[in-house]
Amino acid sequence: MYIPDIQSCIKGNRQAQQQFFDQFKGKMFALCQRYARNREDAEDILQEGFVRVFRDLHQYNGSGPLEGWVRRVFVHAALQHLQKKKKQPEVVELFDYDAPDDVDPFVMDEPPAKQMTQMLQRLPDGFRTVFNLHVLEGYSHPEIAEILGISVGTSKSQLLRAKAYFKKLLENSLQS
Repeated sequence: MYIPDIQSCIKGNRQAQQQFFDQFKGKMFALCQRYARNREDAEDILQEGFVRVFRDLHQYNGSGPLEGWVRRVFVHAALQHLQKKKKQPEVVELFDYDAPDDVDPFVMDEPPAKQMTQMLQRLPDGFRTVFNLHVLEGYSHPEIAEILGISVGTSKSQLLRAKAYFKKLLENSLQS
C-alpha cells in the first residue's frame, strides 16, 4: 500500500496532495454516503473533509494509523454538515415509527455495499447519525451523546429504533 508523503502535502505540493486524495477518496466517499441523505450531500462532505484534512494535516502526529486520523476528520465534517443543514440531527421520538411501505426493490446486480448504503440513506437523520457513529465508527453512547448534545438514553433509543427501521427496510426490499 502506498503511504502518502505527508510533509509534501503539508507544504502544498499538488502532486503529493493528489496522491493523498487518490489514496483515501474511495473509503472516505463511502463514509460520506453513509451520513448523507443523497449523493450531492456526500460530495459536499467529501470536499469539506479533504479541505479540513489538508488544512489540519500538520496536526497528525503519527501516533496512530493515518487512515484512522483521516476518518475522524471526515466523521466530524459529516456531523457538522448535518448540523448546518439542520441545527442538529433530527431526533425522532415516535414509539411506533414504521418504515415506509413504498421502498423501491433493489436491483439484484447491484453490489451489496451499495444496497446497504442506499438503505442507510433512507433512515431519518437522527437514526442514521447514531447508527453510523455507534455501529460503523465504534463510538460509545456517552461519546455520541456528547458529540450530538443529546442524552445517553436518547442515543440508545435512537440506535434501537434505527436497527428496527433498518430491519423493516431490509425485509421490505427482500419481499419486493
